Amino acid sequence: MAGRLEQRTGRGSRPLAAFIKKLAPPLAAFIVFIGGWQLICYLLQAPAYLVPKPSDIVKAAIENRRELWTAVSTTAFESVFGFLLSIVLGISFAILMASSKVVEESVYPYAIIMQTIPIVAIAPLIVIWFDAGFRAIVIIAFLIGFFPMLSNTLIGLNSTEHNLRNLFYLYNAKPLQTMWRLRIPAALPYIVAGLKISCTLSVIGAIVGEYIAGIGGGNGGLGYAITYAAGRLKTPYLFACGLSASLLGILFFLLVNLLAKWMLSSWHESEMKREG
Repeated sequence: MAGRLEQRTGRGSRPLAAFIKKLAPPLAAFIVFIGGWQLICYLLQAPAYLVPKPSDIVKAAIENRRELWTAVSTTAFESVFGFLLSIVLGISFAILMASSKVVEESVYPYAIIMQTIPIVAIAPLIVIWFDAGFRAIVIIAFLIGFFPMLSNTLIGLNSTEHNLRNLFYLYNAKPLQTMWRLRIPAALPYIVAGLKISCTLSVIGAIVGEYIAGIGGGNGGLGYAITYAAGRLKTPYLFACGLSASLLGILFFLLVNLLAKWMLSSWHESEMKREG
C-alpha cells in the first residue's frame, strides 16, 4: 500500500517539477533584468520622465489603475471582435480559393496586395467610410489579422496528402465531403498556426486603430492612453500602457495555445507529449 502511494505521489509531483524546471530560467532572467534596470536608474539618478524605474512604472499603474483597466478592457474587446472577424472571413475565403484553382489565381494576388499596403495609408479611408470609433477600429484590427489566417489556412488546405484525396475520389466523395471530412481536418495545424499569429496582430491592429480612429476620454483604449501619456510626458504611465498591451497579446497567445493543445494533442506531432 505504501509503495503504491509513493508511486502515485511521484507521478503527481513529476508534472509540477517539470513545470518549475521550465519556469525557473525565464523567471531568473526576468528578476536579473528588472533588478539591473532598477539599480542602474537609481545609480544614475535618471529622471522618471526620461527613464522610469520599474518601481515608478508599478506606482503609475496603481495610481491610474481605473483608467488603465478601462483602456485594457476596451482594447481587448476591440481586438477580440477583429480577431473573430479575421478567423471567419480568413477561413471562409481560404476554403473558397482552395475549392477552385481559378478562384485562387484570381483572388489571392489581391489579398497579397492588400497585405502590402500600409494600414496607416488606408486607415483614413476606413474612418471616412465607417466613422471614427468602434467599427473603424475593429475593421483595422481585422485587416491586420486577416492575411495570416487566409494564407496559413490556404496552405493547409492545399497540403492535403494526394493519396487520401485519391481515396476519397475512388469512393465517389463529393467535393464538399472531401473538403469537410478530409481537407479541413488535415489543415487544422496550419489554421492553428494562423490563429497564433493573428491573435497577437489583432491587439496591434486595435491599438493602431485607436491611434487613428479612436475616441478619447473615458472610452479610449490603450492607443489613446499611450498618446495621452506621451503628450504629457507621463513616461511611467506610458511604460505601464505598453506593458499592458504586451501582456494582453501574451494572454491571447496563451489562450490560443491552450486551444491548439486541446485540438491537436491527441493526434498531431506538434502538440503530442514526448517521453524523456
